[in-house]
Amino acid sequence: MNCGTFATVGLASALIAGAASADVTVDVIDFSASGGVFEEIFANGTLTGTLTGVGVDVVLTGSENFTWADDFTILVGSDGSTAPLLQAGGFTDLGALERISWANGASGDDGTTCIDAQDLATPVVPFSVSIGNGYTPGGNGTWNGTFTLFGVDLIPAPGALALLGVAGLAGRRRRG
Repeated sequence: MNCGTFATVGLASALIAGAASADVTVDVIDFSASGGVFEEIFANGTLTGTLTGVGVDVVLTGSENFTWADDFTILVGSDGSTAPLLQAGGFTDLGALERISWANGASGDDGTTCIDAQDLATPVVPFSVSIGNGYTPGGNGTWNGTFTLFGVDLIPAPGALALLGVAGLAGRRRRG
């Protein structure tokens, strides 16, 4: 189910499937970022649950100035009073409380794949989630694939909840 598009990133999540899935997978389509540049994908209050792990399956399709496939970085923000909660990927240490390095993807060659999934040492409640290029002196990189946030669900927007309610009423009316 395509629940929206975030610039060059689309969300594919089982929004209506129920709480059993408890994972959010995001399609990454031609996502480009220069070193140290991040784009917020989920703002504070858009995810529910506890983040227990992260996964990535991306391919680097363009690289400048030593940006590698494993520089694709997921950054989980804090409540603003402390350092970021999590940095997954990227060469440069961004000062997060927990840092995960991807197990592969250490090349800037076109077509280099970075596939990995890891549990967090300390599960966290995410405040915001951004993606970007975690090699701060690096040039531009372009990635395609997906990343997954394990243990969280997307909170439907109020308009989506209203539509679900109307659909439920219509469904009840037909059965009556």
